[in-house]
Amino acid sequence: MSSLARPDAFDWTLVRSFLLVLEAGSLTAAARRHGLHQPTLSRHVAELEAQLGAPLFERTGRGVRATPVALAMADAARQMRSASQAVAHAVAAQRESLTGTVRLATSEVAAAYLLPEVLVALQQAEPGIQVELVVSNSLSNLLAREADIAVRMLRPSQSSLVARQLAELPIVPCAHRDYLARHGTPRVPEELPRHRLIGFDQDETILRGFARMGLPLGREAFALRCDNQLAASALLAAGAGIGFAARYVLPLLPGVVPLLPQLAIPPMPCWLAVHRELRGSALVRRVWEHLADGIPRVLAAREAATLA
Repeated sequence: MSSLARPDAFDWTLVRSFLLVLEAGSLTAAARRHGLHQPTLSRHVAELEAQLGAPLFERTGRGVRATPVALAMADAARQMRSASQAVAHAVAAQRESLTGTVRLATSEVAAAYLLPEVLVALQQAEPGIQVELVVSNSLSNLLAREADIAVRMLRPSQSSLVARQLAELPIVPCAHRDYLARHGTPRVPEELPRHRLIGFDQDETILRGFARMGLPLGREAFALRCDNQLAASALLAAGAGIGFAARYVLPLLPGVVPLLPQLAIPPMPCWLAVHRELRGSALVRRVWEHLADGIPRVLAAREAATLA
């Protein structure tokens, strides 16, 4: 049985050189176009001709002319090239795909209302990456290397962290339409103390904010007090009173609407942080890049939905 009867006898390197010469029209042009050595191409063509037992090119003064045998096998050779390229692309894609686990630390509100959409998109783009979501309001887990990346609502100050600000998150007073239907809608900030307010228990952030507005209030002014922001969001959604929330959360709380647009509450920054030593990891860097791109995109969509 001749080698021609066995497809596995073909050397793709020889076929590739044959195609380069066929498409360039000469050995010299093929070598120049592809950065190869002309003697190498000539040797490959001669070896393939020996395997086939037939000439592939006739030499002319301007280069080479394909023989009927060369023309007959040209399409099959191009299919071999396409198959070879497909294999190379598949191998490259497999090498570039990332696998492993990244621990992501963030706050309760971001874990519940901001990151789910972003992480779904990450799963679709990088199915080999697993994420462990660490829900905590402290940076200590990142500094202690208990997490790889953190999404935080304050600027990290530690020199061992690399940080990037992603957004400024507007904070708004808000209430459910059912509550407003029962108790009326405040038109000016001074009317807020007359309403049932939802605020923090031990955290004095809201009290300090009222004091800066010239409305000093005590904690007893808040009919419902809770330091857990997810519980506070649930109270808002149930129509328990007027509270304060990041505006991007409102599209996820049906019926809750922003109030008092003239009230200037300082926005809350959103920062992405990673330990400096981990930034060089391809796995961590891929998740970092996805978060840096996805979080602003989700926030922009939520803002549009709130203002619609």
